[in-house]
Amino acid sequence: MKKRLMILGSLSEFTQLVQLAKERGICTVVCDGYPDSPAKQIADFAYDIDVRETVSLSRYARQHDVDAIITSFSDLLFECMVKSSDKAGLNCYLKPEQLPFYRNKMKMKQLLNSLNIATPRHVCLKRGFSDTELSALRFPVVTKPLDMYGSRGLYVLNSPSEVRRYFSRACSTSRVKEIIVEEYNTGYEFNLMSWVLDGQVHILSIADREKTGTGTRDVPISTRNVYPSRLIYDVYEPAKKILENFIAATGQTEGALSMQFFWSPGQEVEVCEIAGRFLGYEHELIEYSSGLSIEKLLLDSIYDRDSLRKTLKDHSAFMTKHSAVLYFHSRPGYVGNQQAALDITEWPEVAESQLFYQDGEAVVMHGPNPYFARYDITGKTRPYIDSVTQRIYDTITVKDIRGQELLYQNEMPRYPEIY
Repeated sequence: MKKRLMILGSLSEFTQLVQLAKERGICTVVCDGYPDSPAKQIADFAYDIDVRETVSLSRYARQHDVDAIITSFSDLLFECMVKSSDKAGLNCYLKPEQLPFYRNKMKMKQLLNSLNIATPRHVCLKRGFSDTELSALRFPVVTKPLDMYGSRGLYVLNSPSEVRRYFSRACSTSRVKEIIVEEYNTGYEFNLMSWVLDGQVHILSIADREKTGTGTRDVPISTRNVYPSRLIYDVYEPAKKILENFIAATGQTEGALSMQFFWSPGQEVEVCEIAGRFLGYEHELIEYSSGLSIEKLLLDSIYDRDSLRKTLKDHSAFMTKHSAVLYFHSRPGYVGNQQAALDITEWPEVAESQLFYQDGEAVVMHGPNPYFARYDITGKTRPYIDSVTQRIYDTITVKDIRGQELLYQNEMPRYPEIY
């Protein structure tokens, strides 16, 4: 009997997953709301459907008699995979009743607190809150919508009056008109990706997540993630222990598991968020630095458990090669001249790149494009990665139609001298 697989997601990050599945003789059914997208062009079957319509997704799954529904790289897709798999009666590494621990920020924080896992001090506020509700927090603070992910609704604020002024903007895209306000951690930030097998956490990677301020109340923008982390030996064991305690409480015994966290010398690891999926625009860097294919791992989790076990046994997060993804964000405006950004895509040090706008196109804040430009670079050493990064930072420029700079200027942080 032919293997059949439903994949939620059809943008460029899913094309390699669909290609690898087809190479294995797996019939692919690709679904999401993007018509004529890259992964749909090569899929056996494709449906333009809002992924939140989980009843319809489950109907298509039964219609094609798929073995499983898989996805990654997005919290919304992850949630819809869990719900549609349950409705279709298919195995999935999480059940809908476990989702609040991964998708509801307050539920997650309450669980972390009950497990004595450090997380920024926080309060949940409704409109009309009093200043005394913020009295236990140290400013500056960051606002977060209660039920949304990504960069929307995040502001760094310095007083109760600023929180009040930004309240509506912080929850404008949220279904729940409440916000989380938490202390803003200025320490080093990390991205961790792992896979859970038989209740055991296998860390695949830990990366430095670097950010740059924009001079506004917006939270600093993500500008570079580097694999492996320069500080991996400091954070590996405490981060793994945190995830082991977390999944013991949520009941997760299989599947993807990611974490964003903070750490500074002399301080304990402090958890920002934990997710049940891999991080978008990140998984390729694991393959650059270690040879481990996330697409192969996802397919093996369904069709080849022996290969999955061997992959996890042989892999080390302490990678011998280095890689980084550079993100460039833009102010609103119309693209005039991006030739310098285009030239960088041809540099031999750039393994992969993507420019998200065309000349003359309007840059829209929080629109369909996550960034203005993205570059992946690889090399044998961290100093080499850093030197190429600085050259790109010094070279890149994009002008609007009036000749003004569109891009925010990225910066590299300083790390402890002992490293």
